[in-house]
Amino acid sequence: MEPLKHECGVAMVRLLKPLSYYEKKYGTWMYGLNKLYLLMEKQHNRGQEGAGLACVKMQAAPGEEFMFRQRGLGGGAIQEIFGNVHKELADFTSEQLHDADFAARYVPFAGEIYMGHLRYSTTGKSGLSYVHPFLRRSNWRAKNLCICANFNMTNVMEIFNEIAVKGQHPRMVSDTYILLEQLGHRLDRESERCFVEAKKLGLENMDITRYIEDNINLCNVLKKAAPVWDGGYVLCGVTGSGEMFTMRDPWGIRPAFYYKDDELMVVASERPVIQTALDVEADMVHELQPGQGIFMNKCGEVRTEQVIEAKKYAACSFERVYFSRGSDKDIYNERKELGRTLVEPILKAVNNELDNTVFGYIPNTAEAAYYGMLQGFNEYLNQQKAEDIERLGANVTHEKLHEILSRRIRAEKVAWKDIKMRTFIAEGNSRNDLAAHVYDITYGSVRPGVDNLVVIDDSIVRGTTLRESIIRIMDRLHPRRIVVVSSSPQVRYPDYYGIDMAHMEEFIAFRAAIELHKERGIEARLDVIYQRCKAQLNLPKEQVVNYVRDVYEPFTSEDISEKMAEMLRPEGVTTEIHIVYQSIEGLHKACPHSPGDWYFSGHYPTPGGNKRVNEAFVNFYENSYKTK
Repeated sequence: MEPLKHECGVAMVRLLKPLSYYEKKYGTWMYGLNKLYLLMEKQHNRGQEGAGLACVKMQAAPGEEFMFRQRGLGGGAIQEIFGNVHKELADFTSEQLHDADFAARYVPFAGEIYMGHLRYSTTGKSGLSYVHPFLRRSNWRAKNLCICANFNMTNVMEIFNEIAVKGQHPRMVSDTYILLEQLGHRLDRESERCFVEAKKLGLENMDITRYIEDNINLCNVLKKAAPVWDGGYVLCGVTGSGEMFTMRDPWGIRPAFYYKDDELMVVASERPVIQTALDVEADMVHELQPGQGIFMNKCGEVRTEQVIEAKKYAACSFERVYFSRGSDKDIYNERKELGRTLVEPILKAVNNELDNTVFGYIPNTAEAAYYGMLQGFNEYLNQQKAEDIERLGANVTHEKLHEILSRRIRAEKVAWKDIKMRTFIAEGNSRNDLAAHVYDITYGSVRPGVDNLVVIDDSIVRGTTLRESIIRIMDRLHPRRIVVVSSSPQVRYPDYYGIDMAHMEEFIAFRAAIELHKERGIEARLDVIYQRCKAQLNLPKEQVVNYVRDVYEPFTSEDISEKMAEMLRPEGVTTEIHIVYQSIEGLHKACPHSPGDWYFSGHYPTPGGNKRVNEAFVNFYENSYKTK
C-alpha cells in the first residue's frame, strides 16, 4: 500500500542495418530511437525519479561528435529527454531528416546504438549528477565508455579502495561512478593490450586504431572488474567504437532479457516490454543467465560468455510479487497463485463466515492476486456445494438445490484511488488528513455490522498508508471486521540490491517484534543481538553472520501479525482488525523459480547483505532504540 522505491530499469537497442534500411522500410531512420522510447515507457513502473538516454553514432568522422546523452529528473523525465532529442532535430530541414546517410553523419542522436535508463534512488542520493547513463570521455573512440545499470552494490567502499590503491582518484563515492572509473581503467588496459599486439604486427597510425577497435574484448574488462562486486546488478555498457555489453550478477538477483533478429538486438529488464515493443512471442525473448554477459562487437556479431562463475541462484522473488509488470505470462499466474493459496488463513480470520464476507483489493497492483484469491474461494465454495448436495441424498428438492447453487463469492469494487495527494503540508495532522483521502469507497457495498470486509494487497511494508488511510476509509463502511491480506510474506529485512529501504525501523514487522520483546520482558535479548552485531562490524564480509534474524526468533508469524494489527489501528476505530500474510512456504510454492527471499527470511545471497543488515541493526539500536 506504500509504493516502494524499487530498482531501476534498463533498455538497449542495437541496429544491425544501415539507417537507410529503416528509412526505406519503416519511413524513418528513428526506428531504433522509437523502440527505445517504447521500451522505456513500458518500464516506467521501475523508475520515476529520473531517466536518461545515450546514443553512439558509428559513422561519425574525426572532428564530429559520436556520443550523445540526455538526462532528466522527475516523473516526466522520459518525455523530457525524448522531447529534447527532437528539439535538436529542429535545425534540419525535412529533406535532410529523411536523408538517412546525411543523418548518420550529421544529425544528433542518429546512431546505431541506443541506451536508456529509468531511475529510482538506491543510494538515498538524488540530482541530475546521479542519473544514468554515466559517461567517461576520451579522444580515443574505443576508450569512451557509457554505462547504466539496475543495481546496488553492498561494498562500494571496498571497490573504491581497490581502484584508489592503483592511483585513481574518483570524485564521487557512488556505486555507478565508482564502477565507471573501475571499468574505464580496465578498458584502458585492454586497449593498451591491443595496442601492443598491433605494434608487434608492424601496424602504424590509423591501422593501430582500427586494430584496437576490431579486437578489443569487453569480456576481458568485465572479468577483471567483476570479482570484487557484491550485489544484485544488471550492467549495460557501450564504447565509442561500437562495442556493447550487458552483464547479470552471478546470483541472478536482478533480471535481464534480450531478443535478436536480423534487424536489431534489444535488452530490457523485463520480458513483456520486449514482447510488446517488438510484437514477438515470449519464447523468442531470452533470459540472460547469472554471471553471463552478452556482447556485440562493432560488426554486429553477438556472443554470450560466462564472465564470472554462477553462484547459488537467488532471483528476487519480490520481482514476481510487486516490481515487475504483471503482463508477463508467468508473473501473472504466479501472482494469482499467491492469492489462491491464502484461502485457509482468510477463512480463519473471518470465522468461516463466507456468506457474510465481501472481497476487494487495494491497490491496482494487487489485482492479479485478487483474482487468484477469488479463484481459490470459488474452488472452496464449489467443494462445499458438492458436499451439501451429497448430504441431501434422496431428499433433494428443486428449492434446496437452488438454495445451495445460489451461493456466491461476494466480490466488490470497494475502493477507488483518487488523484495522488501531494504531501506539501508538513504538519503531521494535516498530512494524515490528506492521506486519509487518497482512496474513496463504494458506499453500500458492505452490510453494516453484518459483513466482514477482506481487502488484499501485494505487500504491507511500513504500514503508514494502512493506518492513516486504508483502515480509516474501510471503517466508514462499518463492517463487522476488517481483514487486510498481504499476498507476500512479512517484510522484515532491508534490501541492499536495489531498493531504497535500508532503515530497520521502517518495517512494521520489525517494530512489532521490538514491541513484543518489551511486552514479554525479554528486552535483554536485543542487547545481546546488538553486541553480536557490533562485534562483527570490522570483520571481512565473508565472515559475518546475520544475527538480526534472532529478533524474530521468539515469535510466530501470527504473533507479529496480531501485534501489527494492534499498532496500526487508527485512533477512534473500534472495528475488529486482522492482518493476514502469505507464508514463505506459500511464496516459494507460487514462485518456484525465484528463490531469493531475503526480504522475508533474512537469508541474504551475498556476504555484503549480511554485513549491511548487521550495520543497520547497530544504527537502529544506537540512534533510535537506546535514545528513547
